[in-house]
Amino acid sequence: MQIQPILAALKKHKIPAFLIVLEIALACAVLCNTVFMIGQRISEIHLPNAIDEAGVSVINVNGIDPKTANADIPRDLDALRQIPGVTAAAAFNMFPLGNNSWNTDVGTSPDSLFAKDSPNIAEYMFTKGGPEAIGMRLLEGRFFTDEEYAGSKLGDNYLPTSHVVVVTQSLAQRLWPGESALGKRVWIGQQQNYTVVGVVANVLRPGQNGGGIGHFYWAMFLPVSPAAGIQNYVVRSAPQARDRVLRDSVAKLEALSPSVVVKGQAFTEIRNKFFADARSMVWMLVLVCVVMLAVTAFGIVGLTSFWVGQRRRQIGIRRAVGATRAHILQYFQTENFLLSTAGVVIGMVLAFGINLYLMQHYQLNRLPWYYLPASAIALWLLGQLAVLGPALRAANVPPVVATRDA
Repeated sequence: MQIQPILAALKKHKIPAFLIVLEIALACAVLCNTVFMIGQRISEIHLPNAIDEAGVSVINVNGIDPKTANADIPRDLDALRQIPGVTAAAAFNMFPLGNNSWNTDVGTSPDSLFAKDSPNIAEYMFTKGGPEAIGMRLLEGRFFTDEEYAGSKLGDNYLPTSHVVVVTQSLAQRLWPGESALGKRVWIGQQQNYTVVGVVANVLRPGQNGGGIGHFYWAMFLPVSPAAGIQNYVVRSAPQARDRVLRDSVAKLEALSPSVVVKGQAFTEIRNKFFADARSMVWMLVLVCVVMLAVTAFGIVGLTSFWVGQRRRQIGIRRAVGATRAHILQYFQTENFLLSTAGVVIGMVLAFGINLYLMQHYQLNRLPWYYLPASAIALWLLGQLAVLGPALRAANVPPVVATRDA
C-alpha cells in the first residue's frame, strides 16, 4: 500500500482529518493518566497490612474521666479479656486506618529533624498486650517488657517517658538503609530519643498524611501505661467468633461505665469505610475511560462514513481499474493508522504534561513510561475496529454503482 495517495487525499479533507487526530490525541492523554490513577487507587485499596485484620475489633470509648482513667482502663481490659473467645486485648491511642492520627517528624539525630526530607511518621502507643491484640509480626529484636510498659507514663508533651520503640520495616529501611535498625536511636525533638528494640512487618497507619502510598507504612510503636487519651480498646479473637465477641465487649463496657459512649467496629468494616472513596473514584475513572473511548470510536466511525460518502467516485474509479475489496479495505485501515499515529504522538506529549501538572498540584506519582505505548496500542486497535465497518461498506460498493452515483 502506497502512502502518498493517502496523504494527498487527507490534504483535501484537512478539517475531518484534524478532528480525528485531535480526538485521538485527547483520548490518549486522558487514557494514560486515567488508567494510571485507576492503578494507583487499586494498589492503595489492596495495600497489605501485617495484622490480624479478620480477627481484630476496635472499641472506641468516649467520656472516660481523665482522673479515673488509670484505674478504669485496667478494669475494662480485665473484663474484656474474660469474655469467652477473646485471645488478647489492649488500649491504643489510635489504630490503623482510623479517624484519629498522632503524627510527628523523626530523625536519626537532633540535627536531621530540620532536614526537608525528615520523615513524618505515625505514633502508635499501646498498653501491655498491644502486639498480641492486633497480631503484629516481629521480624527482628523483641517486643516490650512488663517493666517497660509499667514505667512508661504519658508526659505533658503526649510522648511516653520510656526510651524504647519498635518500628516498621519500611521506616527502618527509610532511616537506616542497608543497616540493622536494632540499637539505633530515633529522635523526636531535640531532647526526646528512643532506642529501637524491635522491627515488625509493615502495619498501615491511619493515613498517608499527604506523602503518597510509600508513607503508609512509616510508623513506630511505643509502650505506655494506662492513661487518658489511650482509650481505644482493641480486642482480638478467632474470625468466626469476632462478631459475637464484639457485641459482648460493647455490652460489657457499657455495663461497667453507663455514662460513657461505646462504639465498636470490626476492623474489616473500618478498612472498607476507609477505602470507600477510593473505590468510588475507581468506578468513576473507569466510566471516564469507557465514555472517552466510546466517543473516540463513534467519532472515527462518523467521520470515516462521511469520507466514504464523499469519495464514492474515487472508490468506483479504483475498483474499475482493478482494485479489489481487500485493497479498498486496506486503504481505509492504513489511512486510519496514519491518523491514529499522529494523534497518539501528540497525545503522549499531552499525557506527560498533564501528569506533570497533577504531580505538582495533586501529589500524583510520575507516570511510568510503559503506560504510553500501552495506550498507543489500545488506540491503534480501537481505530482499526472503529474504521472496519465504514471500510467494509466502501469495499462492498460495486464499481458501476459507485461511478453512476458520482
